[in-house]
Amino acid sequence: MKLALLGYGKMGQIIERFALERGHEVVLKINIDNTEDLTRENLSKADVAIDFSAPDAALSNIYACFDANLPVVVGTTGWYGQLQEVKNECLSSNNTLLYGSNFSIGVNLFFHINKVMAKLMNDYPAYEVQVEEIHHTQKLDSPSGTAMTIAEGIIEQMDRKTEWVNELVGTQFDDVVKKEQLLIESLRMENVPGTHTVLYSSEVDEIELKHTAHNRAGFALGAVVAAEWLQNKQGFYNIADIFNFK
Repeated sequence: MKLALLGYGKMGQIIERFALERGHEVVLKINIDNTEDLTRENLSKADVAIDFSAPDAALSNIYACFDANLPVVVGTTGWYGQLQEVKNECLSSNNTLLYGSNFSIGVNLFFHINKVMAKLMNDYPAYEVQVEEIHHTQKLDSPSGTAMTIAEGIIEQMDRKTEWVNELVGTQFDDVVKKEQLLIESLRMENVPGTHTVLYSSEVDEIELKHTAHNRAGFALGAVVAAEWLQNKQGFYNIADIFNFK
């Protein structure tokens, strides 16, 4: 399989290592210094693109892949406000996209467990729930896409929560969290790949679900596996489509 890597920073380099180890070839590498090479001609040399760029570059990268009729795996977050627009364009132009807030196998297992737990806790209103996430200081978006997915999984299963709100620790946060709101607390620290915690607290005890990434390798390997899965498929997919939790 020939890959185009859109975003060749730390993640892109680890993705390249796993891709080569699994017998694939990287035919195009795009970073901030060579964006002029993101052309239809260059993209046409690849079988699949993997995007781990930046929120402000993801949309243009996606549409460039659509223009080249190149399937694309998108690990960048921060563009989900345009998700429906991108989905409509993908389907109407007969293109192929798979996106996810996190490609780690462990995190996707965590997503499923989180939903199961929220469904159980729906019957126990004495427990208040919140989400906490810690990431490296270079992470541009807040909350993380992973934290948003966790929060949306809780809201989907829990009647007493209707929306999430975000507090970035160290910045001004004047909002009073309402009972129907789910708080996502974000913290940025040096050299932290990612930690996500769901806390259920009552007057008598506390239950904690936690996933800690030791490094970026799980994300990178998952992205390559997703690109392999996307071969010979057409349509709009989420990373959850790869797993068979049912």
